[in-house]
Amino acid sequence: MSSPHPYARELGDFLRARRSRLRPHDVGLEPGGRRKVTGLRREELALLAGLSTDYYQRMEQGREVRPSDEVLEALAGALALDDEERRHLFTLAYAARRPMPARPEHGPERVPDSTRRLLRVMDTPAVVLGRHLDLLAWNTMAEALLGDPHGYPADRLNMLLLMFDDTRTGERSCPDWERQALDYIGMMRAAVATDPTHPRATAIVGELSIRSAEFRQLWARHDVRESVRGTKTFPVPEVGDIVLDWDTYPLPGNPGPVMLIWTAEPGSTDADRLQLLASLHATRSAHSR
Repeated sequence: MSSPHPYARELGDFLRARRSRLRPHDVGLEPGGRRKVTGLRREELALLAGLSTDYYQRMEQGREVRPSDEVLEALAGALALDDEERRHLFTLAYAARRPMPARPEHGPERVPDSTRRLLRVMDTPAVVLGRHLDLLAWNTMAEALLGDPHGYPADRLNMLLLMFDDTRTGERSCPDWERQALDYIGMMRAAVATDPTHPRATAIVGELSIRSAEFRQLWARHDVRESVRGTKTFPVPEVGDIVLDWDTYPLPGNPGPVMLIWTAEPGSTDADRLQLLASLHATRSAHSR
């Protein structure tokens, strides 16, 4: 028996995760009797979308199904998907319609010299992340804020691996740790949607799924983020807590790396503390030479 199409399998996982988050009362149904599942049953979701239960079940199982745009729209409505989730649904379904792709080349990701020059002249922390959240480049301001990454092996410089690193568990007590973990996981989900069999994604997700119950729980939610932004508090003993806004900006390539930039309101206490931290870092770096 042949293996399921990787995109069809990913589509099925996404549908199942989105079905499980809905409750009967969310969609105007009576729960009725004892239920073995916390979310909607397959037959309930199929009824809402106007599909046969068998057809919908085959979609969740990643079997040979080629849903039309009308079916996808019906599913998006029944599952109450937001715009980003709807785009993700269509991306996976369109890819599942095509024959199994030939194995693509997976060469190393490279950061152009012009991008590295841009990092050097930026007066705020910034890094370049690869499509699977590998840390490809950074500036000295990011080094001052996040720590020196040179001590890590290149294959461990990955935002997800670092977030779930057992030697850094103290960081998980921060109030916004789970929110940022979900953002990074959502970005990884978006990357997986473009190439479910990519060996780097398979290695990272596989490792974390084995050794981290926290990751398994968050990954199973099947959240997706195409672009993210937010606010993060950095506890820095030397200068005090620094609260920074962060945004991601796509760089050329399809899919390509993104630049992640942290900023503070000019003239704010956070901006002053960030500049003080940068000065302390520059002083330490000069003394260590």
